[in-house]
Amino acid sequence: MSGFFKEFRKSLKPGASLRNVRANVLTVRNFHGLKQAMGWTRDPILEEDWLFRFENLTDINDRRIRDAEALGGACANGDPKILLEIGTARGEGTAVMARNAPNATVYTVNIPPEEISKGGKVVTYAPSKDETGIYYREKGLKNIVQIFANTLRWEPDFGPIDVAFVDGCHDAEFVFGDTKKVLRKCRPGSVVVWHDFAPEHIEVYPFMKDVLRGIELLYIEKLIEGRILHLQDSFMGIYKVPPGA
Repeated sequence: MSGFFKEFRKSLKPGASLRNVRANVLTVRNFHGLKQAMGWTRDPILEEDWLFRFENLTDINDRRIRDAEALGGACANGDPKILLEIGTARGEGTAVMARNAPNATVYTVNIPPEEISKGGKVVTYAPSKDETGIYYREKGLKNIVQIFANTLRWEPDFGPIDVAFVDGCHDAEFVFGDTKKVLRKCRPGSVVVWHDFAPEHIEVYPFMKDVLRGIELLYIEKLIEGRILHLQDSFMGIYKVPPGA
């Protein structure tokens, strides 16, 4: 795989077009439009206190709320039973998933701190083991299974996965590999959500370009097809596995 990605990265020099991503991403103006596009009928529960904080410029335009609308909406609709999050961090996103799918089990995976050096390079936050998932534990949410594993080697042994949230290492190799593993366990109608997905900001936040590079490769390898929806002002890309996949 490393040789393949070396050649792939050569083809994605700064300024590369990301042709398949650009041809398939549709930006939805608001959550009402996202509901229509996805065929959702329920609004998500948005009661986490961190949603309403403003800490830096990444939070402009209520970005945290927009993120939670996309992720919570995916979990609140379709009566999901098995959810997967790659990249637990403090567990804020995990809590959104668990609260909006109370009858589901949320499996959340985070790399053990001692293996960070064996992971990728594009990491936005590396919590200690005690910090990992601290938020959802403090909230007393019980429908969550915490897994410590390096997704370079880890494979989910459960499924079908109804909703997957890919927010681990942001290197293109990991975004591609993590999503590929997820898709093997999905079914038609399953929803995959990528974080740090905002095509309009890839020159501002280079780690977003790496996320899109991984997704571009999913298109090239024909592992995904069709539209990805992007909720305006969010850092979320939403993909529904098509019929026959």
